[in-house]
Amino acid sequence: MKIVTFGEAMLRLSPPEHYRIVQSASLNMTIAGAEANVAADLATLGAQAAYVTKFPASPLGTFAANELRRYGVDISPIVYGGDRIGILFLEKGASQRPSNVIYDRKNSAIATAQPTDFDWDEIFDGAGWFHISGITPALGGAMPEISIAACKKAKEAGLTVSCDLNYRSKLWSREEAGRVMSGLCRYVDVCIANEEDVKDVWGMTAPDSDIEHGVLSAEAYGELAKLLCGKFGFKKVAFTLRESINADENNWSAVLCDGSAAVSSAKYRINIVDRVGSGDSFAAGLIYALSNGYDDRKAVEFAAALSCLKHTVEGDFALATLDEVNRLMAGGGNGRVRR
Repeated sequence: MKIVTFGEAMLRLSPPEHYRIVQSASLNMTIAGAEANVAADLATLGAQAAYVTKFPASPLGTFAANELRRYGVDISPIVYGGDRIGILFLEKGASQRPSNVIYDRKNSAIATAQPTDFDWDEIFDGAGWFHISGITPALGGAMPEISIAACKKAKEAGLTVSCDLNYRSKLWSREEAGRVMSGLCRYVDVCIANEEDVKDVWGMTAPDSDIEHGVLSAEAYGELAKLLCGKFGFKKVAFTLRESINADENNWSAVLCDGSAAVSSAKYRINIVDRVGSGDSFAAGLIYALSNGYDDRKAVEFAAALSCLKHTVEGDFALATLDEVNRLMAGGGNGRVRR
């Protein structure tokens, strides 16, 4: 099945190791972006993944496209134009100091895109799944209109549509997010969120949970998922649950609900190398599993295992193989050297 993702990819510039930006004389350059991450993770697993965006016709746009192609992503739907590519500066946290993200993405090529830039009939030809996140309409300009039109066209073409809410307070207000995402989610089959997104976007919370202190109830999020299925008509809702002990150590698990029953994954205790992109790897794992006919329990276990592995890899991409994910699901998480 061909899986299409749509959104912004940026240059990710990070100081080496745990240096702060103010003390670093060099920055490592990779690429980052929710839907780009999903496409790369799917391609690494062996899925047919195509990525849609708008890049500037410049060496920086070429670099970003080549990075995706390097991991097997079909970049033929990318359109070129505009003046610049967005930049994300990431300062990785440690212990009690949180990571910090600084955006420099205003007037990026994709943020200034127009509806005529994308031929969705052609893009969706031969595809079976479409994925987008709440970051894409949050870019402003015509992007809310383009995002909703893409989801509507995907539904009309018979694709399964998934959306990761991915609320970003640095991009738009809760009120605007709630309004736009309510319209977009009319066309969504599979909704993905973390423990905070639904509260930020729609003001809905899970009881018996304290996000700030890392106390999360899987059962409560299962009940919240059922409410969302009823409210928006989602076929499935998934939550990733991060119990943050500090910037280096988290507990990680997930819940998947079909509107009537909810199932939970194993809980992983993770010593973090790089957590950015972990939610996207969960989305990729869930899409891979569901598009390959996994039942809900196996699907949420697969997605949680892939995203667990992502936490151990530098950069936004998980770079985990199907064999590695299956091995972790089977209990092979002791970290012993393989020879």
